[in-house]
Amino acid sequence: MVHQIDTDVLIIGGGLVGLSAAVFTAHQGLRPVLIERRSGLSPHPRARGVNPRTMELFRGVGLEERIRGTESGRALAGNSGVIAMESLSGRRFAELREDYHADSGADYGRFSACGWCLCHQDELEPILRDRAAELGADLRFGVELSSFEQDGEGVSAVARRASGEELAIRCRYLVAADGAGGTVRERLGIGRTGRANMARFVNIAFEADLREALGDRRFILSYVTAAGTRCALLPVDNAHRWLLHVMDDTEGDPEAYGESRCTELVRLAAGIPDLPVHVRGVVPWQASALVADSFTRGRVHLVGDAAHVMPPSGAFGSNTGVADAHNLAWKLALMVTGAAGASLAASYEEERRPVALATVRQAVLRSQDRPRLLRGGRGEPPAGLRPDPEVMFGYRYASAAVPGAVPAGPDEVWGGVDPGAPGTRAPHVPLRGAAASTTDLFGPRFTLLSAPGDGAWAAAARRTAERYGVEVSCRTVGPGEPAADEAGAWAPAYGVGAGGAVLVRPDGFVAWRSPGPPVDGAAGAVGDALAAVLGRRTF
Repeated sequence: MVHQIDTDVLIIGGGLVGLSAAVFTAHQGLRPVLIERRSGLSPHPRARGVNPRTMELFRGVGLEERIRGTESGRALAGNSGVIAMESLSGRRFAELREDYHADSGADYGRFSACGWCLCHQDELEPILRDRAAELGADLRFGVELSSFEQDGEGVSAVARRASGEELAIRCRYLVAADGAGGTVRERLGIGRTGRANMARFVNIAFEADLREALGDRRFILSYVTAAGTRCALLPVDNAHRWLLHVMDDTEGDPEAYGESRCTELVRLAAGIPDLPVHVRGVVPWQASALVADSFTRGRVHLVGDAAHVMPPSGAFGSNTGVADAHNLAWKLALMVTGAAGASLAASYEEERRPVALATVRQAVLRSQDRPRLLRGGRGEPPAGLRPDPEVMFGYRYASAAVPGAVPAGPDEVWGGVDPGAPGTRAPHVPLRGAAASTTDLFGPRFTLLSAPGDGAWAAAARRTAERYGVEVSCRTVGPGEPAADEAGAWAPAYGVGAGGAVLVRPDGFVAWRSPGPPVDGAAGAVGDALAAVLGRRTF
């Protein structure tokens, strides 16, 4: 029996990025269907480190407090520092102290209302799953994609349950979040550029009481030397739950990391020969630096590890994937409703691929710098490293969806334009009142910011929005306004003067701005800008 399903968006893959895509598209009013071949979520802690920009995105869909309230989120809230030591019980001999490095203990207040959250993936994914379901997403685990084909109107996919039941799924757009080893990219014939198989690692999730050895230290990660191979020890709860990353020098032998070998490595890393250890799971993985040659093929879009993989140094991988999903979600929503033309869909690759290339390079440079810690921090870091906050917040887009943006190639996505310029993330400015930051004002629709005045910009934006069938939220920012900027900081932060205005996209990036009041009428200026973003002709 074949079961027929019709949906606007089909998401392949139920990991962190796929679930994020389900949350973001559902938050835009779509009802996505997600299929995942596994029967449930992974129990392995895996990735952690939700950076401030990603926390902004999750805050926008009502998840910040849930994520910070997880066991690891609470336990690791005070952890900071990347260090090197002989073992947990041995001598500490180095700490990463470089200008580019700003970990979870750094103050990000000038960049965002959000800080880091060290929430492990096995706790984050259930939160995303539940939120996606709350918003109306249809999540189906134990369902594997068999085939798909596109035509001018959509994508037809065939999937199967383990029971053998076949699903015929018709969708307008397909989002591939099926990971680095997924099949969608390969079936599309899209290659990858970069370095594969830079190193092999094994992640050992284990339980052991290390409270006495840890003492009052609260690090994010510590490289240890006593195990005889490159290892990194990561706390999950600063007490009993831990991860040990081990560089695998066995040429991928699956039998090399049985329970006895894992227990031995843990004891060496802890510096406690008779430590009772319970190995909870072992996951092998490869460090690579690869970016898909295209992120879009017709109506299929790649996100997360399906589009790019990078070394874990800097914790950029999953965070970049979440940003992919967020960038794509609002565009798909406008494409589905017919409010936008084909150029908006094309802007996904135009914007996200240069950022992925640049971010992968930053992850590689950080990975190359980490061995200095094992040498006591001697030497100089590689050239070309960008500060962590710049990698998170400082990239810029150049596409048809950003009228007037300065072109940006893979080596030009960082800086080069003033804050608040089209193509940059709309800056964080603290506010008083219901919104704590200007970033709280954005999404899931367009937002027009202007200073208190005669309301010409707001009236023009509303007329334009009605004309194009989209929503624009008009906000006046200033003293005494609901968006209360008592310090008068927002206008200089956004590069506008008296009478100026800024149009911000649903993803929180500046689409257009007018530094001053309208000269030949506000309606034409706002209308031209919105038409350009949507890929529509002006009237």
